[in-house]
Amino acid sequence: MSERHVVIAPGGRYGPSAPLLFYPGEAAERRGAVVHPIDWEYPLDTPADRRVPWVHERVAPVLDEAGPGALVVGKSLGTLSAPLAADRELPAVWLTPLLTEAPCVEGLRRATAPFLLVGGTADKLWVGDLARELTPYVLEIEGADHGMFLPGPLSESAAVLGQVVAAVETFLDDVVWP
Repeated sequence: MSERHVVIAPGGRYGPSAPLLFYPGEAAERRGAVVHPIDWEYPLDTPADRRVPWVHERVAPVLDEAGPGALVVGKSLGTLSAPLAADRELPAVWLTPLLTEAPCVEGLRRATAPFLLVGGTADKLWVGDLARELTPYVLEIEGADHGMFLPGPLSESAAVLGQVVAAVETFLDDVVWP
């Protein structure tokens, strides 16, 4: 049985098989990890004060299943599980984290395990200065939006995906599982 596990916490409308989450999971799997993808349908009418509990109710049992030392990979809504990762001292990759939301930021501030933050300067939920204050592991893409897309030819957005995958692989190889 593998000692490496990765839990994939998706976005509100961005599932675990979408590219920004699939490739980090594949990178972990190629390094011998067991991938635990979470697939959910986030109800858009969820009250703001129920968002964090809603995410935690779905992520915590998967973290329990994955066991201590799991890597967490979260996108957008899934980054509201940052407090869970901090409580369990788990390393993480946070893609387009909700850096404008207190529960996410507070979880990141409490983290003792290393984490990578990935975001774009055209994402209104990304705060680059805060990201760099929270961790030395930051990939910031000039002009990328919340989906990590750039304006213009789609091939440029595909290249951004390549940059994200490279940053994740470097983080896994140099920091999480050296």
